Amino acid sequence: MSVSANQPKHLNPLRTSQDRRLPRIAGPSGLVIFGVTGDLSRKKLMPAVYDLANRGLLPPGFSLVGFARRDWADEDFCDVVHNSVKQYARTPFREEVWRQLAEGMRFVSGTFDDDEAFVNLRSTIDRLDKERGTGGNFAFYLSVPPKYFPTVVRQLKQHGLSEPPTDSWRRAVIEKPFGHDLASAQELNQVVHEVFPPHEVFRIDHYLGKETVQNILALRFANTMFEPIWNRSYVDHVQITMAEDIGIGGRAGYYDGIGSARDVIQNHLLQLLALTAMEEPASFDADALVTEKLKVLHAVQLPEDLGRHTVRGQYTGGWQGGQKVAGYLDEDGIDRASVTDTYAAMRLEIDNRRWAGVPFYLRTGKRLGRRVTEIAVVFQTAPYSPFDTTDTQELGHNALVIRVQPDEGITVRFGSKVPGTQMEIRDVTMDFAYGESFTESSPEAYERLLLDVLLGDANLFPRHQEVERSWEILDPVEDFWAGHGRPEPYTAGTWGPKAADEMLARDGRSWRRP
Repeated sequence: MSVSANQPKHLNPLRTSQDRRLPRIAGPSGLVIFGVTGDLSRKKLMPAVYDLANRGLLPPGFSLVGFARRDWADEDFCDVVHNSVKQYARTPFREEVWRQLAEGMRFVSGTFDDDEAFVNLRSTIDRLDKERGTGGNFAFYLSVPPKYFPTVVRQLKQHGLSEPPTDSWRRAVIEKPFGHDLASAQELNQVVHEVFPPHEVFRIDHYLGKETVQNILALRFANTMFEPIWNRSYVDHVQITMAEDIGIGGRAGYYDGIGSARDVIQNHLLQLLALTAMEEPASFDADALVTEKLKVLHAVQLPEDLGRHTVRGQYTGGWQGGQKVAGYLDEDGIDRASVTDTYAAMRLEIDNRRWAGVPFYLRTGKRLGRRVTEIAVVFQTAPYSPFDTTDTQELGHNALVIRVQPDEGITVRFGSKVPGTQMEIRDVTMDFAYGESFTESSPEAYERLLLDVLLGDANLFPRHQEVERSWEILDPVEDFWAGHGRPEPYTAGTWGPKAADEMLARDGRSWRRP
């Protein structure tokens, strides 16, 4: 059998994509994590690397390089990874997997503006190429505050780390927030694209790595029963909620001045809106997906009266989970005069044939009733009912609810007759839960996303056009809020400020209670 000349040398020529028994396995490669001592790296990235190795999805010579200011030897770094894996990994700890992974771990000490450290990083990578057979393929994960992105990226270019050897690749992985408004996002995109080609830049939105988010596409386009009613003729409105029951914790330095709208709506919720509202793509490659998502985002229209159709709030002290918790202004490191929003809600519309006139309500907040992320597609009531109003007084709207977290699954709400001699119709639900329907547990979002980076699969990563368009949508809201008073207070443990309920009540609707 002849092997195609343009086939990557690490791929198995005997493998067929039709064999579903074989998982996608990364070829020779390594990962460099900048800011490796931070919480994200310790709790998510390093355990995800171990879980991928434990599932047999990383190559035998996979290498992990940590970069941070600590004065550590390689052995110190191994101990930190070991402890993180033991505490946070999803899969069971196996000594043989750990030993093989630990052989490829290295640590480089230095600051982001330290030329000597980047010289050391380059020599470390060159040695790993020879010792571990990584093939010159490395991804650079910037798990650092956004203000350091330009410095790190320029250092990678200056020291020749961003230029791959022949037949190899170098990729940049960047965490949100990608800018704090449109101008800063465009500036950052320009800096990054001067060093890495656009197709080698992976912007992480961990929500897109969740199985339930990907299942939105399967639900809509692999079935015939939903798509015919997925439009303005049948849908009354859509609610997209991401609620947290925690406060800001130790993130005061990052969160104050950013707020919930910039932190969540600009990326997570607008991405969920795009996936919910998009047309069927020509295929499921990255280019086709981003084309359809961009069509939706460009059709998004802000309400004319931002005062009536957007709400911001800030939590005050209260009781949550049986404990007394502090208000936002009483949190450590927060200025008592801060006007940062910890709750944000807004009404958007999509001006196209499918969705014209259907409102999309987005809300997010901290210190709310419970931790939940869901998309609720709420359908119109029947145009004619042969039942008496007393028969249906407890019947609400039909709804399809996609639960993203924590209990991943899908709920369908519809009306059914209550057993008895009377014709009484009441809401009931049918429930699909991932944990009950499949024997294999869902991988963590970062497992899927890190593997996709190593494979060069950009399906689940927002492109720079999406990032910039999302800021175009949010910036006018932030500008309006900046000139109109303070956020409305709401008590910790409740579902947000009264103004949010009033915003929907004016439309004759109400928020779902998840």
